[in-house]
Amino acid sequence: MAQITAAMVKDLREKTGAGMMDCKKALAETNGDPKAAADWLREKGIAKAAKKSGRIAAEGAVAAYVSDNGKVAVLIEVNCETDFAAKNENFRKLEKDIAEHIAKTGPKDLDALNASKLGGKTVETLVTEATATIGEKISIRRFVRYESKGKVTSYIHMGGKIGVLVELDGGDDQLGKDIAMQIAASNPSAIDVASLPQEFVDHERAVQLATAKEENAQSNKPKPDAIIEKMVEGRMKKYYKEVCLIEQIFVKDTEKTVKDVLGKVKVLKFDRYQLGEGIEKKQEDFAAEVAAQIKG
Repeated sequence: MAQITAAMVKDLREKTGAGMMDCKKALAETNGDPKAAADWLREKGIAKAAKKSGRIAAEGAVAAYVSDNGKVAVLIEVNCETDFAAKNENFRKLEKDIAEHIAKTGPKDLDALNASKLGGKTVETLVTEATATIGEKISIRRFVRYESKGKVTSYIHMGGKIGVLVELDGGDDQLGKDIAMQIAASNPSAIDVASLPQEFVDHERAVQLATAKEENAQSNKPKPDAIIEKMVEGRMKKYYKEVCLIEQIFVKDTEKTVKDVLGKVKVLKFDRYQLGEGIEKKQEDFAAEVAAQIKG
């Protein structure tokens, strides 16, 4: 058998875009023949998938898995390139299987998840194969896993555009669903004022103080500093009602706050994923593309 050198692996990787280990295996399978190795990668769908790795995958779906007893739960975002592919039965099954796999195995991060075995193959391999089969770049973006002494409820909005996990100490299934829907709709930053990061509070207070002082400077009747401070405190209370879950107006009954609805039940934690948030989508200029083609 021909010796497989690092240079051979490097050359094949540059030509096909496949991963280092895949290139090494391809060369081993073809006795070091680079052309045969490239064909082997194509036949396995690996080269085809690798070429898609540079594409922007900002569509996809957020999915959730919750164990029957509500003690273990997973929220996951898996991305692809188009909404059409996100509705593909194979894509949905892959995401569901991976979510359940995370719940059962508890990987510490994405690297551990990708290296873990599911059905005899690594998760990374399954994603690569799905990329080749579906024809779009697929990637697992993030996940969170809960192990609860209380109970976890999930909520998925618009077929996977937004997903929520919320852990409650007390309450029933309906309350859990209501609070999860509240989080999906109002996107709070924290459970309560005490759990807001201090830098958030300091920044907002500084902005409100500067705004109040500017308004005061332009007023025909300037107010004393004590009044300015009260104005800022009033605006901070309004800010807390927007960003703190339990201070928010309850979406199903605007006469109540979430705190009123919870009563003695406590929200222990929550996570909210919005599909594609923070991903910069490529903007296609189709007119320019057509013009360029016409010019040759």
